[in-house]
Amino acid sequence: MSLRVLLADDEPYILEGLSKLIDWEANGYEIVKKASNGQEAYEYLKNNSVDIIFADIQMPRMTGLELLAKIKEEGISDAYFIIVSGFNDFKYAQQAIRYGSMDYLLKPVSKEMLEEILAKASVMKDMELKELRDNAGMKRAYLIQSLMMLLRGKFEDRHLDYISTNLRLSDRIRYIHVSFDSILELDEYDESELLTLKSRMFECCRNYLGNNEDHVIRDIPGYEGDYEIGLIYCDYMAKERDITEKEFMEGLSRSFERENLGIPIVLLIGKAVDDLSKISHSYSSASTLRSFKNFRERKPVYFYEEEMQINEKKVALCKKELDALIAAIEQNDRNGIDKYTDKLFDEMETATLVHETINMNTNYLLFRLIHLAVEQDETVDQEEVMLYISENVFDTQMARGSRMHARNFAHEYADYLISLRKNVSRGVLADIEKEINENYSQNLTLRELSQKYYVNSSYLGQIFKKKYGMSFKDYLSNYRVQVAAGLLLKSDKKIAQIAEEVGYKDTDYFINRFIALKGCTPSKFRKNAGESAD
Repeated sequence: MSLRVLLADDEPYILEGLSKLIDWEANGYEIVKKASNGQEAYEYLKNNSVDIIFADIQMPRMTGLELLAKIKEEGISDAYFIIVSGFNDFKYAQQAIRYGSMDYLLKPVSKEMLEEILAKASVMKDMELKELRDNAGMKRAYLIQSLMMLLRGKFEDRHLDYISTNLRLSDRIRYIHVSFDSILELDEYDESELLTLKSRMFECCRNYLGNNEDHVIRDIPGYEGDYEIGLIYCDYMAKERDITEKEFMEGLSRSFERENLGIPIVLLIGKAVDDLSKISHSYSSASTLRSFKNFRERKPVYFYEEEMQINEKKVALCKKELDALIAAIEQNDRNGIDKYTDKLFDEMETATLVHETINMNTNYLLFRLIHLAVEQDETVDQEEVMLYISENVFDTQMARGSRMHARNFAHEYADYLISLRKNVSRGVLADIEKEINENYSQNLTLRELSQKYYVNSSYLGQIFKKKYGMSFKDYLSNYRVQVAAGLLLKSDKKIAQIAEEVGYKDTDYFINRFIALKGCTPSKFRKNAGESAD
């Protein structure tokens, strides 16, 4: 981007000479105005911005020094100001510098003098822009930090004050989780691809919000933080578009569809609060929706108030039939499962409020089964079991009242409990470790390995993390880096070649992973060991 230059001198040949003394465009500058006196320059500056001003010290109507004093006093321009004078008098130079002139040039101006002063101005401009960017980055970082404290409900007044000063708010606020709808589908992506997907989701959200883009949070705390971004919604966002809140959310959802990310995006909209200090309540309610949605018909937008509304009508809980079905599932009694599923649905269909009755009984069944899984193996994480149920065996048609899908669900869950009882961790984890040792360069996924060794993928992920202290993906990534470190020391292969050999298609991502584990770049690692760097 060219720097904009204004030249002001009452002598036409001086103006012409300055404009042709160097190739301004080739050096990154654009002369946007040639003024014949200070007043003309002043009138131009009132409505136009420039980066550098060259002004003669003596001009009719308004001198260069008067122009400099006026624009500084009125604050109409922060351009670098250079006085050009035919007077070799120190008092003029002193006065110019006192008024804020960057430099003082004597006529006739040589090409070398002009290039030198322009180079100085460019350096100062670059430093100024860098400082602005750094300051903006620091302000953004502190804003995000303050928002995090509020979301956790552990904030101080200074956090609240800073956000209130730097973020446009309203009397009605919501927190929104913007998340990939299915975590299990993410097994098909490597980490660099996931980061790209998240970046696209983040930019899509910012583009939709326009001037309110600062309300989008890229990295948030929580169970699924790696796969989510956050959004602080204020009611004016919909009002200014002359649409309803629901239409605003639906519009945001459609913007993700147009982006064609390749995986569905879901909006989990926390309950509305009337003050920023209560935003943690909205955040908690959005987090509750994350698990609750898995037992509802899939859709792109969930409102907390709609999903968790309390129905004042009487709803029947078929506890006797439910307890009998749960016992049959625990005992892997296939005939009993079919028998008590039918009895449960017969009982529910006699209720006057079929939809509400199905929802209540379904939720009771699911949460009892989660507790049952924990009883079988205390290492099981309840949220992981819930995720397994929602993603693997729970079907939306069950929520609508389908006997067939309820039976299928119960049979598959009985099989899941069997795998927990067997405590398959001993032999299978050794096989998984061997798979990594032999096939680390391939696109290994926990889902494919669980199918190969006939183990539930959710349970396999839990016992793997318990033994190794990290997820399967992190373990595989660390193993690849260790192999790469050996290749760096034992060969002279290029960094990109080694990255590909250990399973990384993206060299930059490989380098970042290497730095995270080894504390330095691959080249420096090789150099420190006495090898020649690439």
